[in-house]
Amino acid sequence: MRKVPAVFERFARKYPQIAAAYERLAGECHSLGPLSERERLLVKMGIAVGSQLEGSVRSQVRKMLDSGMRPDEIRHAVLLAMTAIGFPATMAALSWADDLLGKEE
Repeated sequence: MRKVPAVFERFARKYPQIAAAYERLAGECHSLGPLSERERLLVKMGIAVGSQLEGSVRSQVRKMLDSGMRPDEIRHAVLLAMTAIGFPATMAALSWADDLLGKEE
């Protein structure tokens, strides 16, 4: 498992109850429905890319790599956003993903 960003570690130290509650909520959301782990990760990557949230894209890349997804699969998930959110937004998300994926190759 990859190391979480320092900003989250600081947040969790300063607000442990909130961090624990957030982790429980995330766990409940993930286990609630019929989607597989892979499907959930792909959906969340789409949401992160579409929302243009750099930290979320980076977090999803780490989680996808931890789950065993290959860099080319992750890039494909990001590139699928191009016709929905546009070229510049997709390139931004791809650059955030590539920052982490380049270390894997």
